[in-house]
Amino acid sequence: MDLRTVRWFLAVADLGHVTNAAAELRVSQPGLSRALARLEDDLGVPLFDRIGRRLVLNAYGTVFAAHARRLVAEEDAARRALDQAADPERGEVALAFLHTQGPSFVPDLIRRFRARHPGVTFRLAQDPAGRVGAAVAEGRADLGITSPRPDDPALEWRPLVTERLLLAVPEGHRLAGREQAHLKDVADEPFVAFRPGTGVRRIVDALADAAGIHPRVAFEGEETATVRGLVAAGLGVAVVPPVEEGEHGVRHLALADAGAVRTIGLIWARTRSRPAAAEAFRTFVLRPN
Repeated sequence: MDLRTVRWFLAVADLGHVTNAAAELRVSQPGLSRALARLEDDLGVPLFDRIGRRLVLNAYGTVFAAHARRLVAEEDAARRALDQAADPERGEVALAFLHTQGPSFVPDLIRRFRARHPGVTFRLAQDPAGRVGAAVAEGRADLGITSPRPDDPALEWRPLVTERLLLAVPEGHRLAGREQAHLKDVADEPFVAFRPGTGVRRIVDALADAAGIHPRVAFEGEETATVRGLVAAGLGVAVVPPVEEGEHGVRHLALADAGAVRTIGLIWARTRSRPAAAEAFRTFVLRPN
């Protein structure tokens, strides 16, 4: 059974005559009759009763017709979706990115891209670095914006921007009046850290090893807002990405340790093809400004 035959069956069901259906479909009447006979043989039941000159759906045909219309509708929808996916001006981009890139970096990219491609839509997901990489590797996202560079060899990476990390301390902290500090300056204080596996946590662990210190992690969080909120509550200090708005009760100092930076990059699956709109967005993001 093929969908062309299913469409022919529905034409006969709607018109009630093989002759009329053949004319509308622009096929020969004998060819249409043979196709219907093969369909009935394939299904194992007759689909029509002949009443006078008309062919009328019988009980089997009525049941099959309901399913046939859904099959045809699904094929039509699939073809429309494929046409849209192949059109860089009408498709969808599935983009995963870090929570910290949500306030301005990603919205600014999308705003500038949509100024040129207003018909493109975006399906967005905000996650920690590990989940961003997994979403792209598993095909749930076309592209990802993350840090640091994933270890997965199946993912391609291009750097976009480098950010200096900050040391967040509570207001009134002994270092709050300084402009910068080293990680060793807070070596003996409780730390509010990002969870293991997150991009910032991997960088902080490496910085701590380089400084020869072992931070005493008192709390772990997944989102920057939560980490900063715990610092504001006086529960510890933290290393955080740059922030656009100050958190009440938190003072941010430049972290002076060598390597206290993170590079934000764009990732995509090395061997998987992408919808045309996603490829257009990838090209746009990587194009030098």
